[in-house]
Amino acid sequence: MPVIELSYDETVTIITITRLERRNAINGETAKALRDALLAFDADENQRVAVLTGGNEVFCAGADLKEIDTLDLNDESGPLGFTRMSFSKPLIAAISGYAVAGGLELACYCDLRIADETAQFGCLERRFSVPLVDGGTIRLPQIVGLGRALELILTGRLVDAGEAKQMGLVNEIVPQGKAIERAVELGKQLADFPQVAMLNDRRSVYEGLGLSLEDALKNEAAIGRETWASGEGSAGAKAFSDGKGRRGSFSE
Repeated sequence: MPVIELSYDETVTIITITRLERRNAINGETAKALRDALLAFDADENQRVAVLTGGNEVFCAGADLKEIDTLDLNDESGPLGFTRMSFSKPLIAAISGYAVAGGLELACYCDLRIADETAQFGCLERRFSVPLVDGGTIRLPQIVGLGRALELILTGRLVDAGEAKQMGLVNEIVPQGKAIERAVELGKQLADFPQVAMLNDRRSVYEGLGLSLEDALKNEAAIGRETWASGEGSAGAKAFSDGKGRRGSFSE
């Protein structure tokens, strides 16, 4: 059985981790497969959003500690495959069951997180003296704030979907088994928007995180000029003035 499966729903790519016997824990083969799948998605002009999920109602139990030697801690892409890479298009996590240890780091890598009511999150590697090395110490505080991030990182405790939503880790909770369906629905919504402005605004958010306020504002302005130069911004403004898009829809 392959370690990941790819499927497509119009302009949405669905990437499913399928190491079911290991709760979708990631070994070296899986890390490479994830990286390759996301590189292919990013290069595909017909695919606009990717959904990352796990099979058998488990998102990901992190690195496979029984095969830890197959993961390269010095890999510039990140030990779990892609967590030190940047992609140009949105990635949505569809989460059921455990999203723990490296699985939590994968969820934090995504732009948005849709969880069903069975989802559980935690830095369970705390129990085994395993460090967070796939962006967890960086992205988790950015998502939930310093205090809550340190609580999860230091205590290693599990939080359920409700608490994760309350702290801002999860964007939306859906009934059991509905996370992928909702993530794909949301992905299609994003895919239907004019893309240049949305992707440029997304890029401005991420690039601005490492800059001073002054430099971040300058960068935002520069990226905004790129959007206007593309013609999409002026076309959108004209469409609005002509009466389009005022009820939530817009056709390119």
